[in-house]
Amino acid sequence: MITVGWRELVELPELGLKGVPAKIDSGARTSSLHGMVIEEFRRDGEKFVRFEVFFPGTRVMQVCEAVHVDVRGITSSNGETQLRYVIKTPLTIGEETFRAEISLADRSDMKFPMLVGRSALRRRFVVDSGNSWLQSPGRDPVKGHKP
Repeated sequence: MITVGWRELVELPELGLKGVPAKIDSGARTSSLHGMVIEEFRRDGEKFVRFEVFFPGTRVMQVCEAVHVDVRGITSSNGETQLRYVIKTPLTIGEETFRAEISLADRSDMKFPMLVGRSALRRRFVVDSGNSWLQSPGRDPVKGHKP
């Protein structure tokens, strides 16, 4: 298995998103991306969702489209259950690319625009919570937790 740190830069290649700062959180079941839904639509009979992604500090807003898997009740870290759109799209961590289910949520109050949960990590990665950027090209690994 591949070792990841508690934070990594990830990619969502089908969405055109590279170098996304992500918190690796084995306590969270579902992965989450900061995205605001614009509309649902169908293409060739399949459900899709169009959404905006904005990462503070970049001043760039990107419109993305992805297969819309479901709308689910997701319990956030503060204990509230929110209905969220869930998409399925390839996720790259280091050199490993795989399809992951990701909920779209308002993460504007969070330090990281993406959270990678245990469902995406399962059977692929082990988390070393004392280190950062172990699978992030262009970043020097950081030993020790620096919040």
